[in-house]
Amino acid sequence: MSTLDPTTAAKLKRTPEGLVCAVAQQHDTREVLMVAWMNDEALHLTLTTGRATYWSRSRNELWAKGDTSGHTQKIIDVRLDCDGDTILLLVDQTGAACHTGTRTCFDATSLLHPTDA
Repeated sequence: MSTLDPTTAAKLKRTPEGLVCAVAQQHDTREVLMVAWMNDEALHLTLTTGRATYWSRSRNELWAKGDTSGHTQKIIDVRLDCDGDTILLLVDQTGAACHTGTRTCFDATSLLHPTDA
């Protein structure tokens, strides 16, 4: 098991399951690609390997983005929000980020609908 730097670990506010929300964003266009979860080991691997690694809540295991799909996320920068409960991954996305095969998980119809004036 990998060990996260204690200084970094102390800054994180985790869920009761030990997870922190992670938002992946394309580094140059700022397009929001996806949201996933990280535990300490996933964050450590992300920081040390340069590849986005997440925790699958459904499979209860680590997964590196692209291991099965080939759609990888090369890490450009990693930032922690002011509350310590969300990690922002600035990545260089290769291929689709969404499990549905689309570039981003956020390309669905907007929830805001214009009202008739």
